[in-house]
Amino acid sequence: MRCAVVTAAGTAKDADDDGHATGAEAAREAVREDGRAPGGGPLPRPLFRAAVELYLDLHAHPELSGHEHRTADRLAARLAGHGCTVTRSVGGGHGLVGVLRNGPGPTVLLRTELDALPVTEATGLPYASTTPGVMHACGHDLHIAAVAGAVAHLAATRDTWRGTVLVVGQPEEETLRGARSLLTEGRLYERFGVPDAVLAQHAAPLPAGTLAHVPAGGPPLMAGSLAVEAVLHGRGGHAATPHLNVDPVLMAAATVLRLRTVVAEATAPAEQAVLTVGSVRAGERGNITPDHAELSLTVRAFTEEALDRLAAAAERVVRAEAAASGAPRTPEFTVTARSPALRPDPALTARVRRAHEALLGPGRVLDLAGSAATEDFPHFASYGQGGPGGQGGQGGDAGPGASAGAVPVAYWMLGTTGAGPWRTARAGGTPVPPNHAPGFAPDVRAALPVGIGALAAAARQVLDPGPAGSQEAAS
Repeated sequence: MRCAVVTAAGTAKDADDDGHATGAEAAREAVREDGRAPGGGPLPRPLFRAAVELYLDLHAHPELSGHEHRTADRLAARLAGHGCTVTRSVGGGHGLVGVLRNGPGPTVLLRTELDALPVTEATGLPYASTTPGVMHACGHDLHIAAVAGAVAHLAATRDTWRGTVLVVGQPEEETLRGARSLLTEGRLYERFGVPDAVLAQHAAPLPAGTLAHVPAGGPPLMAGSLAVEAVLHGRGGHAATPHLNVDPVLMAAATVLRLRTVVAEATAPAEQAVLTVGSVRAGERGNITPDHAELSLTVRAFTEEALDRLAAAAERVVRAEAAASGAPRTPEFTVTARSPALRPDPALTARVRRAHEALLGPGRVLDLAGSAATEDFPHFASYGQGGPGGQGGQGGDAGPGASAGAVPVAYWMLGTTGAGPWRTARAGGTPVPPNHAPGFAPDVRAALPVGIGALAAAARQVLDPGPAGSQEAAS
């Protein structure tokens, strides 16, 4: 997820004041001695221990987008150990698909991300990242451990459901490229079938032991986004002869300042949009004027029209500042990735929410306002024409026997903040470190069993109940 999840103060307050357990109590109760989630069925101690061990290992060994080979190895081994048939290198990268068949019935897809972030960890945890400059600062390690635990639980209770569970380990979520690579280059739905539903969850700075859903009929859960790389060209030379150079550093500085005004100038006051320049790269030494500068930026909005309008305005600014500076070459402005707004399917979400309330109790399943965070998960909601194809949403082949259409998706937030930090933040003390921050540190003992239970319970809302078919049918 390419932005910190921002939670509404009222939502968090409701978790404390509605007569049910407070965030602190939810965190304390989230793991009992037998490893069960509050209100849910037993989570066997060996299953929970294995999930924790996987989490700790992944957290200590994070891998950046496009380099998730060890992470994929660890997930593939776990899935194979639980009876899944695993296919690697789906989509040309480190994507993988695990298939757990259990007789005839619906197919549910569980998605988890694999990649970490270029963030230097500052949590002080004994299992902190051992990879310099790289950290699981967005909770993808927690997601992987939760999906592995959920598959283990489903595999151990085959007599209670029928159907097929697809597990997708998605690389490159943080660059917004992984989902489309799986779906188009990897022909995910053509090769493994169009699922009846796709499910995912995401770590968020909410009380550990809680889950959160967007209310029915509310705004999108996450904004749409596009990622842009811009290159400004100057004329390099000696720092002592600025009159002979065209300085791309000054050009970039002016461009960044002007880009910060784009949202105010190109959107209505009531329209939610964000433009962020997250990286500026230019030069090597202070006595040399470089010949180019590079900008990385993201644009976020809740409609495709707004994204297009803001992208056009940003490109106009980049080109105008280059022209005003006398750039010797036209700047490059390249949209590298794009994802639509995330709108969970209302009917599927209602079913999943009821399952989560049965698992945890209604007081621990919260309403969540829409966020300017963004995901490439929405691409899983479509296939065929109009699906996850080109940049403008052009789809590819839907596969034999499949037609263009939509796949219901459900997506919810998994609270990760322990009781102590949550109390401190509520009392006006140190804020909870959000996703993408160096201090982001989920309370794994409280959050992980809930994440496992939430995925398993949601999957059961899609799968058929009752005893599975014969061993022959399940093979």
